[in-house]
Amino acid sequence: MAENEEWGKEPVERRGRLTAVLALATLISAFGSSFQYGYNVAVINSPAPFMQQFYNTTYLERYDRPMEENFLTLLWSLSVSMYPLGGFFGSLMVAPLVNKLGRKGTLLFNNIFSIVPAVMMGVSEIAKSYEIIIVARFIVGICAGLSSNVVPMYLGELSPKNLRGALGIVPQLFITIGILSAQVLGIRNILGNSTGWPLMLGLTGIPALIELLLLPFFPESPRYMLIQRGDEETARKALQRLRGWDDVDAELSEMHLENQSEKAEGRLSVLSLLSQRSLRWQLVSIIIMNMGQQLSGVNAIYYYADSIYATAGVKQNDIQYVTVGTGAVNVFMTIAAVFIVEATGRRLLLLCGFGICCGACVLLTVALNIQESVTWMPYISITCVIIYVIGHAIGPSPIPYVVTTEMFRQSARPAAFMVAGSVHWLSNFTVGLVFPFLERGLGPYSFIIFSFICLLTLIYIWLVVPETKNKTFLEICQMFAKRNKVEIKLGDGDLPLKESKESLEDAVKVTAF
Repeated sequence: MAENEEWGKEPVERRGRLTAVLALATLISAFGSSFQYGYNVAVINSPAPFMQQFYNTTYLERYDRPMEENFLTLLWSLSVSMYPLGGFFGSLMVAPLVNKLGRKGTLLFNNIFSIVPAVMMGVSEIAKSYEIIIVARFIVGICAGLSSNVVPMYLGELSPKNLRGALGIVPQLFITIGILSAQVLGIRNILGNSTGWPLMLGLTGIPALIELLLLPFFPESPRYMLIQRGDEETARKALQRLRGWDDVDAELSEMHLENQSEKAEGRLSVLSLLSQRSLRWQLVSIIIMNMGQQLSGVNAIYYYADSIYATAGVKQNDIQYVTVGTGAVNVFMTIAAVFIVEATGRRLLLLCGFGICCGACVLLTVALNIQESVTWMPYISITCVIIYVIGHAIGPSPIPYVVTTEMFRQSARPAAFMVAGSVHWLSNFTVGLVFPFLERGLGPYSFIIFSFICLLTLIYIWLVVPETKNKTFLEICQMFAKRNKVEIKLGDGDLPLKESKESLEDAVKVTAF
């Protein structure tokens, strides 16, 4: 404790600032992990015809007969769908790994699931094996499943509460930058051609190598070190590096309070999380938000975009550049969300985002149905796509990760991210599987389903989800207490830091009404 503090005086918490250590830890972890998620979402879109040609040629060389069209469709569907399936399995690994290896340790370990498949995909053409690509897509999906959950958790625990929202959006920003990078490299004149696609697939290993080299020099989550490992000295040193000052007693005090509040609960598994009454509405909320995020039609919008641009008169060769422009809009709006989230709050961005997506889906349905009879209507369709991308980028895409970090305390957070990640990737997999059939059966009217999902998610957020900005994890827990029909009580105990007996805040006991 600082020398100028006397018995009876509570440590004063300063307003956190973005130090060089915090900024670099954020950038390295987001680039090394989150970037790959976005990159591998879009990397096979542009070179798809050339990869399918490789599948055909390889099959012909092996069996002296051309591949049947249905079998090619099956192989390509596997190449695409193995990625979200791997993401689902990666999400199931989150809780055991972050509890055993720590947040930073898990991110370093996760690079195995990027570097190995990068090499596999890079040599697939030389090895003349499309099976390698399918297996590698599953493995790199595991990498994405882990990183999409662990990076927000890591940054949420490194950040001071006044920067938690802004830094929590940075992973989503790097996901969009990854998508944009894949779109740019996928231009025919760069790597999206018959000779460049293996290199394009293999480049995903470079961010992992950079993270593997640089992240070890940055601190582990102080909350993990203190609450889960009981190492206060390492937690103190980490906080001092992250905050840029020596007096971090106020934050340590808050961590000790959270630690004592959880001693009775212990570390929560997924099963115990599901049965925990004090976390019931937090759990329902992250499930609804992650389902809403993926089932809102964002992947379908991108699927439809090329045909919308073609109908509007964009030349076939120029569609790739318009797609890159749409990706750039996505990045720009996510950057805007980083700067406004602490001013507007999480709840408002979620409500506005889902509201914009809902309206854009309805207008797009109308525009797609009458664009053949009204000459200028295709341009309305393009506008709807751009508006939808803007709406999704400011709220539904980035905010669920931030809120998942904030709604749960240390013991429950790994299991909560495991549930949220599993819902996220299963919903992603479901949309990829079901949308082609929806599109074939309903055509443009399939977007009405997405608008309805956006509306339901918006209503739920309006009624249930509170504003969490600038609140401690314990304060957010207390905000949900009434809805969960439990009472948060402060009992008697001893905090490790010197404080007057009158100001002692001790173990939080949760009791049902």
